[in-house]
Amino acid sequence: MKKKILVVGGTKGIGESVVDLLSEYECVVFSRNESALENHLVCDVLKDDLPDIDNLSGLVYCPGSINLKPFHRLSEEDFLQDFQINVLGAVRVIQKYFRELKRNKGSIVLFGTVAAHQGMSFHASIAAAKGGLEALGRSLAAEWAPHIRVNIVNPSLTETSLADGLLNTDQKKENAALRHPLKKIGQPIDIAKAVQLCLENEWMTGQTIGVDGGMSTLK
Repeated sequence: MKKKILVVGGTKGIGESVVDLLSEYECVVFSRNESALENHLVCDVLKDDLPDIDNLSGLVYCPGSINLKPFHRLSEEDFLQDFQINVLGAVRVIQKYFRELKRNKGSIVLFGTVAAHQGMSFHASIAAAKGGLEALGRSLAAEWAPHIRVNIVNPSLTETSLADGLLNTDQKKENAALRHPLKKIGQPIDIAKAVQLCLENEWMTGQTIGVDGGMSTLK
């Protein structure tokens, strides 16, 4: 029997690449959009009732946001919305499927951001939310070892529809690439490969993996 993995936000960008890469698994996909994917369910994890899923051995939570503004222009609603999407959505899904994951000695993969470690202008809201999600992941990894493994993947700017506003001209793409030591922008498959590692390496938990072109550690 194939291992069953829930991918929340698995119809676009990094999530779509994760589903494509995990072809040897049975992937159940949640998103807010219609999709022709097999085992897809239209579901807003912040609002809708979450269905029971039997034999679940992995959970990948992909939803994110890019809300870049000067701090003085960020409202409390901006901070709240980023926190809801990135943290509370993950909390709700994890609480729903915790027992099933524990029963199957499962694995959870969450997405942080390089901006939670490398101070970046205009990232206050998203860095706060993703930094909180990363801390949540480490806390759960400690609390649930050895029954459930929890790891965090921290990307830098990746070429997805979510980042269109930052990469919609050749000049913007060139400038973004030059900010990274590897002089290139991340692709969804780069991040998906790190997710696969987190799911499959059974002696890894509580780790944060930077897939960021070297940005978080190199100058």
